[in-house]
Amino acid sequence: MLATLALAVSAVPARAADTDADAIEPDQPGIVESSSTVGQGRALLETGIGYQRDRSDGVRSRLWSTPTLLRFGFAEDWEFRVETDGYQRLRATGADGTTRASGWADTALGVKWHLQDSDGERGKPGLAWLLHLDMDSGSATFRGQGLRPSLRLTAEWDLPRDWSAGLIGGLYRDSRDDGRHFVGGILGASLGWPIAERWKGYVEVAGDQLASTRNGGRSISAGTGVTWLVDRRVQLDASVNRGLTKQTPDWVLGLGVSIGF
Repeated sequence: MLATLALAVSAVPARAADTDADAIEPDQPGIVESSSTVGQGRALLETGIGYQRDRSDGVRSRLWSTPTLLRFGFAEDWEFRVETDGYQRLRATGADGTTRASGWADTALGVKWHLQDSDGERGKPGLAWLLHLDMDSGSATFRGQGLRPSLRLTAEWDLPRDWSAGLIGGLYRDSRDDGRHFVGGILGASLGWPIAERWKGYVEVAGDQLASTRNGGRSISAGTGVTWLVDRRVQLDASVNRGLTKQTPDWVLGLGVSIGF
């Protein structure tokens, strides 16, 4: 993965092209995804390295992952999506010693429909619907329970001085270990601002799992990060998130690269 990052940067000319309307708009990093689609006949690969650290109930765990999202536009306002946390390595240490596990995460298939463009002068947000289906396709250690559909609506506002704001909300359906189904919520908000030319920062508060205690509880985090649009086809990003609830990893760090085709 580090080699991929290096290749992405080295492929960019020394004098990067000016950003324009054709510049990529990745969904990563963060939970509040963009309302844009990649455009008909275009593809966008978003990948990177993730690291989670947690200490809960006397167990210290470390998890490495390779989150990846592939987006392909089959119409101007529609895209097909394949998403996964990729290959994972887990190390957990507790009173009974240390256990290690590695394998592949589940894969999700989805579509995004760009409903409307944003209009900063009129205060109209860009809107998009996202429908995903997580499949129990991963290795035994990291596999979820059956098929888990989710539906999300994301909204983006263009603010003065190139600031931006985003909201996302939705529902997901999952299963407990006893086979019973339940419905949980998704809710997040973000604020972004320009740092320098082609550099942006953001802060975010997000709950990617809002459910009762018996259904997994609430996973809520606060995070911040930066993005660098190296070229209109390449973006690098870095992020850090702090868990705010017991069900959330204490710290989540990420390095990513997005490449448009």
